Amino acid sequence: MKIGFLIIDMQTIHLQDLEKKIIDRACEYINYVSDLLRSNDHVVIHVQDIEGLKEPNRDLYNSVPEIQTEEKDLILTKENSNAFWKTELEQILLKQSVELIIISGFAAEHCVLFTYNGAIERGFKPVLLQNGILSNNSDVITSTYRDRNLISYPVVEYLIRK
Repeated sequence: MKIGFLIIDMQTIHLQDLEKKIIDRACEYINYVSDLLRSNDHVVIHVQDIEGLKEPNRDLYNSVPEIQTEEKDLILTKENSNAFWKTELEQILLKQSVELIIISGFAAEHCVLFTYNGAIERGFKPVLLQNGILSNNSDVITSTYRDRNLISYPVVEYLIRK
């Protein structure tokens, strides 16, 4: 089974109001799963929101330095909350034969959730990375996890080593 890992909106512009320790913790999980998947020929996609991007604020739209990006990773830009809406994400995942989509990033109650729902609508099997989603409101993370499929990094390890 081919796995696609979406890292959504882990950009300076979105994370500047969060505590560094919260960002670092999520990035630790995201980077670990990214490395695991990359080393087993799965797909890692950095989804970046470019809504509002202008030349003077371009640097704010870069991924935070805590997120590791490798040469073989894909970068997809979007202007809507659902990363599938008006992008090539579905075609990319289908071309790569991805069945399971692991979703991480910011913001739990917006882009992460809307992309999760978009994946379901298109027939993919989405899961949220436990400890890998962020929000400006920590209570929202708990409610986002409720009634949705979660995956922990030990389960990811198990799946790809099976």
